[in-house]
Amino acid sequence: MHTQLCNGLVLGIPCIGLNGGPAFRHSEAFSFQVITADQAETDRYWQAIVGNGGQESACGWCKDKWGVSWQISPRVLIQAVTSPDPAVAKRAFNAMMGMHKIDISAIEAAIRGADGG
Repeated sequence: MHTQLCNGLVLGIPCIGLNGGPAFRHSEAFSFQVITADQAETDRYWQAIVGNGGQESACGWCKDKWGVSWQISPRVLIQAVTSPDPAVAKRAFNAMMGMHKIDISAIEAAIRGADGG
């Protein structure tokens, strides 16, 4: 007998998983987003996923060993790319585009305009 429905907590949030069969595969169309406060927390979540059989992707995205996508997003990145100052938002976005795991110090440098872009 195969599990068709499961309940659990993801970062304290109640979630329900449904096995829709082989026609419904994991994709980036669904992901969990984890908002982090600092580089240590970003590194901890990243390592927990990538370091346990997961896979890095671009711009703070990664996949766990089951193929579920995660966005490990430092709060400073979200604030920067949604800045009312379009120049700050562009610089932060451009800095993020060259990253796998987000480097907060590089995002902060981009916010200040220290990235050369």
